[in-house]
Amino acid sequence: MHPPSHPTRLVARTGRRAWLRQLMVWSSLLLAGLAWLGWPQDAHAIRIKEIAAVQGVRSNQLTGFGLVVGLDGTGDQTTQMPYTSQGMSNYLQQLGLNLPADAKVQLKNVAAVLVTAQLPAFAQPGQMIDVTVSSMGNAKSLRGGTLITTPLKGADGEIYALAQGNLLVGGAGASAGGSKVQINHLSAGRIPSGAQVERSVPTAFALGDTIDLGLNSSDFLTASRVAEAVNAKMGAGTASAVDGRVVRLRAPANPDARVSFLAEVEELQLEATIPAARVIINTRTGSIVMNQAVTLGSCAVAHGNLSVTISSTPVISQPNPLSRGETVVAEKADIKISQDSGAIIQMDAAPQLSDLVRMLNGLGATPQDLLAILQAIKAAGAMNAELEVI
Repeated sequence: MHPPSHPTRLVARTGRRAWLRQLMVWSSLLLAGLAWLGWPQDAHAIRIKEIAAVQGVRSNQLTGFGLVVGLDGTGDQTTQMPYTSQGMSNYLQQLGLNLPADAKVQLKNVAAVLVTAQLPAFAQPGQMIDVTVSSMGNAKSLRGGTLITTPLKGADGEIYALAQGNLLVGGAGASAGGSKVQINHLSAGRIPSGAQVERSVPTAFALGDTIDLGLNSSDFLTASRVAEAVNAKMGAGTASAVDGRVVRLRAPANPDARVSFLAEVEELQLEATIPAARVIINTRTGSIVMNQAVTLGSCAVAHGNLSVTISSTPVISQPNPLSRGETVVAEKADIKISQDSGAIIQMDAAPQLSDLVRMLNGLGATPQDLLAILQAIKAAGAMNAELEVI
């Protein structure tokens, strides 16, 4: 048997272990506090494909005039929309049917429409694309209608697709006896895979020794970081920033190698940049949106409302009996002007967006009043942000 340890040594060992445990606990709390106070962390990374696109690789807008048939009496009133009957007459002539020149046709089941579509990049003949059908007359509803063959033309006047099919309308409605109930919109619909591509649009993707990447928004720092990320992965001299929006790449000449090169470039990640401070104001809806870079300097704001109320009350004056007078109706107008008391509120410097939002909420102003307050703060030089009214 081993002799028992000395009591003094046991106490020393126990104290040392307790001290180590306390040291680990305090170290954990210290690291958590540093992280809470803003210890440098990994910045938000974004892919190049999310902020840039290859120039020249774009979609093209197509449009065409068509007719929707098969409506349940909800089509155009042809007496007011002559182009509906003219379009149907031209279509019937293509089928070998000629209408008399003086024929008055009432086409209640036909509606004149405009058909629009987006021709994607690299689309080839035979592929199907979605189309949107919108009424251009006074048709009550396009629900249940069928679009007859409609050529879709580009900006150059050439036909690039043919559209036809049954419409999908997301609304519904009914009317009787002067009453009407309607849900959503009935004058527009969509045909999934409703057009077939007849002609492709040539692109300059495989031409030349370079490819230009166009950034979604102009920013010199982002363009510089994109070029640095590409050069670090593909080799020095592969990318160069032309300006704040365009980054030029030296790409392989072989089409297959060029596709693989761009696929790898688009997946590269880089650190996101902080955008320029901007406040977007929508005067029609009263919406206010500001990004994280908006800060506020010290200022004082006084806010009060002035309201004017006008109410009119009809006053009837009756004549005396047998006086042969007439009853006279007059109006009595009451005008009241009231003004809410306003106090000067001091707004301290707000280095973060959350502080700015809290201070603006403390004013107790409506969104419409905040529009004028933000403009006044900007004019006073207390806000380092650009105001943009949409």
